[in-house]
Amino acid sequence: MLRKIVTIDSEKCDGCGLCVPSCAEGAITMVNGKAVLSADNLCDGLGACLGECPRDAIHIEEREADGFDEAAVEKHLAAQGKPAPIHQHASHPPAATHQSSGGCPGSRAMSFAAPQAVSETAPGGSRQSQLAQWPVQLHLVSTTAPYFQGAELLITADCVPVAYAGYHEDFLKGKAVVMGCPKLDDNSFYQQKLTELFSKSDVKSITVLKMEVPCCGGIAVAARQALAASGKQIPYTEVTIGIQGEIKG
Repeated sequence: MLRKIVTIDSEKCDGCGLCVPSCAEGAITMVNGKAVLSADNLCDGLGACLGECPRDAIHIEEREADGFDEAAVEKHLAAQGKPAPIHQHASHPPAATHQSSGGCPGSRAMSFAAPQAVSETAPGGSRQSQLAQWPVQLHLVSTTAPYFQGAELLITADCVPVAYAGYHEDFLKGKAVVMGCPKLDDNSFYQQKLTELFSKSDVKSITVLKMEVPCCGGIAVAARQALAASGKQIPYTEVTIGIQGEIKG
């Protein structure tokens, strides 16, 4: 049957094994230092393992494969002394949830329910975070994560939320976000990762937030070059924040 199923790029896989515990069905295993799909019928195609891979080696593809078999999963897990998971059919993905199964907490993909409004008179400590996903670091996010599909994307230099007091309400609210430091990280990697993200996800708009210091312009350069390389026409905006928190333009 033609269906969606996990595929693992052996060239990108470095054998870290973070994806293995994230698969509730036990469909991923390590063979000769590489992650592999044990059997097609053990993979439900929902992609809970996507955000676990720091090398972005795991993706969902649509191909001919054996149908997902819950009985086979139960038998497979029972042989390992593990309980059977609760499933939803792959054609009906779960609503935004906090996924907490296995893996490194820093790279585990999570989506949160839309933040509820908080009264403007509420004390500062009661203010509601507008973050709707995890992770946020460009090195850790999966370019095929569901929270990027149809999203307004915020690309943030990582000093901006410290400098700009109204970051959550003025910029982050209602957006998916990725962030990084062009001074300390490899900007060519940022360009490559963003090109892949723009190409694979139906991003509706892009806003780049950078600091006024010259080195911070690298993240905007990477974003512009990535957009050009993707071949897409996506509305694009840049905003510069001063080191004392003011909007420079």
